[in-house]
Amino acid sequence: MQEIRKLGKEKNLTFKVGTTKIEAVRAIQRTEGNFDCFARAENKYCDQTNCLFYQDCMKLSRTQ
Repeated sequence: MQEIRKLGKEKNLTFKVGTTKIEAVRAIQRTEGNFDCFARAENKYCDQTNCLFYQDCMKLSRTQ
C-alpha cells in the first residue's frame, strides 16, 4: 500500500485513513484517464497485461 500511496502522491492525490487498496488504485486509474477497473476482471480475464496493477488485479478479481 505504501507504493500505491507514493504513486497517488505523485499524481497529487491524497487518500483518507481507511482507504482500501482497491479504492486507491481506482482513483489513480481515473486520474490517469483510464477506466477504474481494478479488481473487476470478469471471468478472471483482462487484456490490459501491460497495466502496472495487472498482477494484483488478477489476484483480487478472483476473490471479489
